[in-house]
Amino acid sequence: MTSLRIGQGYDAHRFAPDRPLILGGVTIPHPLGLAGHSDADVLIHAIGDALLGAVAAGDLGRHFPDTDPAYKGISSLILLQRIVAVVRDRGYRVGNVDATIVAQAPKLAPHIPRMIACLAPVLQIQPADLNIKATTTEGMGFTGRGEGMAAYAVVLVARIS
Repeated sequence: MTSLRIGQGYDAHRFAPDRPLILGGVTIPHPLGLAGHSDADVLIHAIGDALLGAVAAGDLGRHFPDTDPAYKGISSLILLQRIVAVVRDRGYRVGNVDATIVAQAPKLAPHIPRMIACLAPVLQIQPADLNIKATTTEGMGFTGRGEGMAAYAVVLVARIS
């Protein structure tokens, strides 16, 4: 049986007025939030999809469909806790996470330490095992035009001995 597995995830949401901007479970000061059925945390959604993929458990939409009113406005931290439980139920633990947020604005670097502090306990890993980066697309594409944000994540999971 395979003792190490990897997964990759991606998510994107458009900006929307009258919503808070939540990334990595942290509220970021910005005039626009992200549109979505839940809190639209693109970072957590990308990490969650990567984890589900690593253990061959489908994707976020399969587990938390946007047609289910139970998930309307839900914190993505709750979804991530449930995903980590799926990973554990399948006999794995999170090894490490590497993620990138793609956004023209706001500047995210000052908020990354709080994101790591928020997410590491939920992922049941040490902060040193979680890397979050932010980049722009230098004005190109939907993120560059300021229409929304995207996030990518790669995870390693290890079989629980």
